[in-house]
Amino acid sequence: MTTLELDYLRPEDLAARPPLWWRNVLGVVGFTKPPHIAAPTVPITASMTPSLGATDDLCEVWRVTGNGELELANGIPVESSPHERVHYRFCEDLLFGSVTIEERAFGDSAALTQATIAAYARIFEVLERTEHQHLIRVWNYLPEINREADGDERYRHFNSARQVAFRASGRPTVVSVPAASALGSPAGSPISIYFLASHEPAKMIENPRQTSAYHYPKEFGTHSPSFSRACVLSESGGTNLFVSGTASIVGHETIHPGDVTAQTRETLANIDALLGEANRVVGEPRYALDGLKLKVYVRRPEDLDAIKRALAPRLRPSTSIVFLRADVCREDLLVEIEATGESPQPS
Repeated sequence: MTTLELDYLRPEDLAARPPLWWRNVLGVVGFTKPPHIAAPTVPITASMTPSLGATDDLCEVWRVTGNGELELANGIPVESSPHERVHYRFCEDLLFGSVTIEERAFGDSAALTQATIAAYARIFEVLERTEHQHLIRVWNYLPEINREADGDERYRHFNSARQVAFRASGRPTVVSVPAASALGSPAGSPISIYFLASHEPAKMIENPRQTSAYHYPKEFGTHSPSFSRACVLSESGGTNLFVSGTASIVGHETIHPGDVTAQTRETLANIDALLGEANRVVGEPRYALDGLKLKVYVRRPEDLDAIKRALAPRLRPSTSIVFLRADVCREDLLVEIEATGESPQPS
């Protein structure tokens, strides 16, 4: 069984790793900007979301291990414009990839829509080429996510474009869709997307407290967001629970507008519900909140201390957590939390 590992490490710690360790690295993600790391075979990208507090300069590192020696391969770029190129690395079971696109490469009219469709088209071409057919987790970062443009919010344009790309590739837009996050990066940033795909399908999980995102009513946009609330990758050991970006939404409505403390607690209640569903799906109590690795997106930096106070009673001091400055997909949402969970290999 392949074991997927997620760690948050500083660039200087990465620089000290021996060459043998790097042979199993799938990809590295910086936050404010791509880290300067001398690892030419490894995809390196960034979410463009500035770190807050003590998480400055950390990198997100995805790595695989196995019982025997794993063979990782570097991606052969799909024939495309340089600004649409997907960088990827994979083993037999898992693939990590990233694509960074400048909207200005698509002109001024509907640039976000065109760039999103192009990015996902290239991603799906990679998955077809490598036979990692199952997109399990996607991180989407687009500048000014809440800004109005071309008659609608940019996030809604992104959702429509994502659906167009899914349909064009023959993929479903409901139920069997990946776990995902979509956050806003600063103005002038490129669109940054990175993702994990697998050879075997994951088990998709929905939240009993929430309307499935792909069934949102039309008031939230012409096309609903195409993502699942969470998923479990049963064929992988180590990190194999992926909780999508989760916020203070019950049903399909925002709860506690303007109250960041209450929103944080409601977000944790939603994650609790997802963990209950995940444990039901796998048939045992495998995942718990204080055992997750958390990434917390904060709309207003001045809310950071209040968010930490709301989280503290529910977490252990050793809980892995990073805080990032980012706009959330709805303007009335002040905080969003995503998570990964680890499961030991069966004995």
